[in-house]
Amino acid sequence: MSTADIPRYIVIEGPIGVGKTSLAKRLAENFNGELLLEEADDNPFLERFYRNPRHAALPTQLFFLFQRAQQIQDLRQSDLFASVRVADFLLEKDRLFAQLTLDDDELNLYDQVYDNITVDAPKPDLVIYLQAPTEVLLARVQKRGRNFERFIETNYLERLVEAYTRFFHYYSDSPLLIVNAADIDLVNNTRDYELLVERLRKVRSGRHYFNPGSFDL
Repeated sequence: MSTADIPRYIVIEGPIGVGKTSLAKRLAENFNGELLLEEADDNPFLERFYRNPRHAALPTQLFFLFQRAQQIQDLRQSDLFASVRVADFLLEKDRLFAQLTLDDDELNLYDQVYDNITVDAPKPDLVIYLQAPTEVLLARVQKRGRNFERFIETNYLERLVEAYTRFFHYYSDSPLLIVNAADIDLVNNTRDYELLVERLRKVRSGRHYFNPGSFDL
């Protein structure tokens, strides 16, 4: 596919199980772009967090913060104009998870660490926010069968969906395309994927919506 109208730096975001990593991989492959992925499997605290969130939240969050900060630093040191970049995480969402999982004292410590890292993340040319109801997310998480995710509870996913909704209600740092991903397959369905690509080629600023199921393109 031609990259003529494709944003140079695309971020795919959304709650666990919504399909952001799969879409990021397909976009990067189609446009011969650089792929920047959140490496959840590398976090040694994550399974402990899903087993007992109260006791493992802080180390889990700090590990992700350091990991994402390093990835963003590596991105800044590369040539942002060389090709399309596609990432499956937005650095700003790190605090979304921190607010959701940490108590007040832990959040204060997290904020101090974050401020001292002083990551100057480049702004995406486009953020694609994938949405889906909690029951859809839970079904997808269970279907992919990752060992460390088997302890995820419905209540946690519900709170996460609400946190993402609030976050993107106020988000205005980059052009935003909000996608109803509940009833579409952006990885295996060629029509769904091509309609999305057609839409993202046209987004230059502001907030936009993609819901092919309602024919509101």
